Amino acid sequence: MLKTLRTVLQYLLMIALTVVLLWLSLRGLTVDEGENKMDIIWDAWQKSDKAWLLLMALVAFISHIIRAERWRMLLVPTGNRVKLSNSFFSLMIGYLVNLAVPRGGEVSRCYNLYKLEGTPVEVSFGTVVVERIADVLCLLIVILIAFIAEWDKLMEFLGTLGIGSGDTTFRVPVWAIITLIGIVGVVVVLYLFRKNEKLLKIISGFKEGLLSVFRLENKGRFVFYSLFIWFLYFLMSYCVIKAFDTTSHLGFSAVLAVFALGAIAMAAPLPGGTGSYHTIVPLGMVMLYNLPKADAIAFVFIFHGWQTLTMIAGGVVSLIISYWLIRWKKQPTK
Repeated sequence: MLKTLRTVLQYLLMIALTVVLLWLSLRGLTVDEGENKMDIIWDAWQKSDKAWLLLMALVAFISHIIRAERWRMLLVPTGNRVKLSNSFFSLMIGYLVNLAVPRGGEVSRCYNLYKLEGTPVEVSFGTVVVERIADVLCLLIVILIAFIAEWDKLMEFLGTLGIGSGDTTFRVPVWAIITLIGIVGVVVVLYLFRKNEKLLKIISGFKEGLLSVFRLENKGRFVFYSLFIWFLYFLMSYCVIKAFDTTSHLGFSAVLAVFALGAIAMAAPLPGGTGSYHTIVPLGMVMLYNLPKADAIAFVFIFHGWQTLTMIAGGVVSLIISYWLIRWKKQPTK
């Protein structure tokens, strides 16, 4: 009961934070008397170049296929050869769940793959952790390149947020505390349940999935897929920026900086990055490139909304197809 209450309170807090951040973002829109703030966003949508937005959706679809293939690659060394289609359906369902439950998609896609292919959840979840590590490394590369390209502007932007200024000397770094807590937690769990065969099986399967990257037949292809996925993410940002007259003039380095800010915002533990994306990205566009606040906010709402809509569409279709595939699989053979 206490655990359920804690979970409910956690989700309520995330929803409340999301609503507050969206409100703060919309508050920056100044409108004339009798004008609705949503009218500005709708007007920006009508003026956008739909060809660029459709191209962005196509690029997103390709990135999902590459990500599904990369996941399938990681499962091969564990002895689980799955179909690309089932890997893709499970991935899209994971994206759909993430829009409602932050980080819940990682578990749901593993469970869906288990239903479709019989792949142990603990094994596939281990490979998902490997994917996340690869994505964090790619994100760090993106941030590094963005800082190299726009060093002065990004440092000035971080300075306005109070990051990197003032007395930042800590006796114990935060990352060290988190690491220590994590290690202690793992040790306690292993000690308390060292004789629990079910838990040991789960840990063994998770370890097998986690170490699968070291047993890949073609590690170079895995690295290529990881970098290519993030290049496609950048291309998605480029397409949407080109879809609006107010942002189409931005150059390569500017698009890269906006993309980096967006990637950081999307990593926040909020449903689909909603709220954090709508706060950080328009602030960066206004302060870095002097875009009118109304145009920046409208751009971000449309960008994030269009991206979310494509994920919902892909997730719902994948959910329906998976349901029928699982149902068909359960039918007794004559």
